[in-house]
Amino acid sequence: MGSLLISVDYTALRSDFQRDGYVVVRGFMNIEEISNINRRIEALIDRLPELDEETAFYEVPGDTESIMRLQKFGRYDQELQELYESDRCRVLSRHLLNDEAVPRGPGGLQWFGKPPRIGKITPPHQDGFYFKLEPSEALTCWIALDSIDEANGCIRFLPGSHLRGYRPHAMSNVMGFSRGVTDYDDVDRAAEQAIIASPGDLIVHHCMTVHRADPNPSDRWRRALGMVYYAGRARVTEESEAYVEGLIKKWIAEGRA
Repeated sequence: MGSLLISVDYTALRSDFQRDGYVVVRGFMNIEEISNINRRIEALIDRLPELDEETAFYEVPGDTESIMRLQKFGRYDQELQELYESDRCRVLSRHLLNDEAVPRGPGGLQWFGKPPRIGKITPPHQDGFYFKLEPSEALTCWIALDSIDEANGCIRFLPGSHLRGYRPHAMSNVMGFSRGVTDYDDVDRAAEQAIIASPGDLIVHHCMTVHRADPNPSDRWRRALGMVYYAGRARVTEESEAYVEGLIKKWIAEGRA
């Protein structure tokens, strides 16, 4: 899984990324690679009783059929960690950031799931609000592991929102997304773009791009592998570290981790 298998027009993608704050690369990974990732994630889920309690977060505490996020699992799966650190996504990320693409660290490799019928909303938010970088230059590479559409909670982006600064955020009461944009209105919803994806498609978005997703009332999973890269020029503040640690402790105290 270490080399890019398709031809990519980096110039065109960077132009689109700079304009919209996101790009989609169809067929970035093949079905065999996606099947391998899914098998490795399933193996990690089987091992959860022996893993760190911060690895999994649930819609229903302790129910492995309701996992909505896995994180910090690179230490338990070397192949997935090597994918994250390899040039597979970093070459494209360097072109889009116009800088080095630095893996975020243990928290930068994540698995996102919207379980069938119970997957909750993802409130509109900007990732950089959590990252607290200076400058706010980072992106997320999001690889679809299922067929993802409007029925099972596809990502919806607000084009160009990364160029307009941070929107006001407040507590969202949604597990895994502590804060959401407070002034997201009908005008925003009319402008947003829903991204339909097939297994193996890659979606990349800037950390300041506003995005959200609906619940998943369908009978299908909506799973994806996420990899965050900071621009080489970006620096993490002490405030960022304290914020993330506080969130994790809160989730554990609530029995949601």
